[in-house]
Amino acid sequence: MKIIENSKVKEKLYLEKLENGLTIMIIPKKDIQKKYIIWGTNYGSNESTFIVPGETQITKVPDGVAHYLEHKLFEQRTGKNSLDVLTSLGVDANAYTTNDHTAYLYECTDNFYEALDEFMDYVQNPYFTDENVEKEKGIIGQEIMMYNDYPDWKVYLNAIQAMYHKYPIRIDTAGTIESISHITKETLYKCYNTFYNPSNMTLVVCGDFNPEELLKEIKKRLLDIKGTGEIKRIYPEEPEEILKEYITQNMEVSRPLYTIGIKDKPFNENASQEEKIKKHICIEILLDILLGESSNLYKTLYNKGNISDKPSMDYEFSRGYAHITIGGQANNPEEIYEELKKEIKKLKEQGINEEEFTRLKKTIYGDYIKEYNDVANIARMFLADSFKGINSFEYINQIENVDLKYANETVKEVFNENKMVLSTVKAK
Repeated sequence: MKIIENSKVKEKLYLEKLENGLTIMIIPKKDIQKKYIIWGTNYGSNESTFIVPGETQITKVPDGVAHYLEHKLFEQRTGKNSLDVLTSLGVDANAYTTNDHTAYLYECTDNFYEALDEFMDYVQNPYFTDENVEKEKGIIGQEIMMYNDYPDWKVYLNAIQAMYHKYPIRIDTAGTIESISHITKETLYKCYNTFYNPSNMTLVVCGDFNPEELLKEIKKRLLDIKGTGEIKRIYPEEPEEILKEYITQNMEVSRPLYTIGIKDKPFNENASQEEKIKKHICIEILLDILLGESSNLYKTLYNKGNISDKPSMDYEFSRGYAHITIGGQANNPEEIYEELKKEIKKLKEQGINEEEFTRLKKTIYGDYIKEYNDVANIARMFLADSFKGINSFEYINQIENVDLKYANETVKEVFNENKMVLSTVKAK
């Protein structure tokens, strides 16, 4: 096993790539009671058009298949549901689907290896029939309708749809009631066999383990499945400009919600992990300068009573897309949007205050260090980053390379007024 050590957080990553292509990451945490395992496939809701390794024809599947697969994988040939089995063992099991990956997980203090038997069995043994696939359509249809009635989700998704013309990130992860109606057991098996191959998957474990012993236990439970070649993923050509600047919806809310989006140019497929990390860190610092709790704009908006909480601020990126989202509740979202534009313009003209930049950089460094206190945070972080071609330790290592000159360049490059959108949800 390859050992990667980070002295700043005093953690080690034990890394093994098996012959079948499966990547296994083990981060030991001595004397920690909680154990956490997450097994993910580099396959999310964006992958609806692809070429299977060894084939030449393009496969196009309905939107929502990745999420549908996540639901169906718990159901077993014996009639049992693996989620119920894991719960009966006293472990907290779950799964989720994002735009770029799907993951299955559990955390526990006891019965780790008993749970591992069930966990590795159901992920490797799908069981789809015409009947059980059809039955799930009603369940997922209800979930789609529920999210359509959820203001926090709608204000975010509307912002994504205002930024993107064609890219599949604009489609709800679960698909639509219409799209899932076309999903069959053949569709699910095709996507499972393509994307759930070990060569497209990563397994991460964090807790008080002996890495060598744990690796043996994992290998013991792996089926003899060979790795495949590269999956050719096909995405539509996405224009650089936004689709529209404003989008609003009326729903049952007590106070308006808003999401501001800033569309960014996606990373080149050959971009290094250093390039991705450096930009990500820099944007986090810039967002805190613009609208963090210590910023002049936040204090002004708070004192006026327009906002009462710090907005959520994220930089999201993966294959073919990148954007910033800023969201929360506000009495007057339009004022936040216009004032933010003014702050961005001022930052570009006057430059970033060095003292403030250094202080916020130290704060973010401290936040990164804190993430290593929790086994769930560690495992999920390493999994998601691995599918972006990133070793999570590098965020700690790269932060010192983000300097004032780079930050001033980034604010000019990324924070463009003509790439900004405002999504709002207001009371009916």
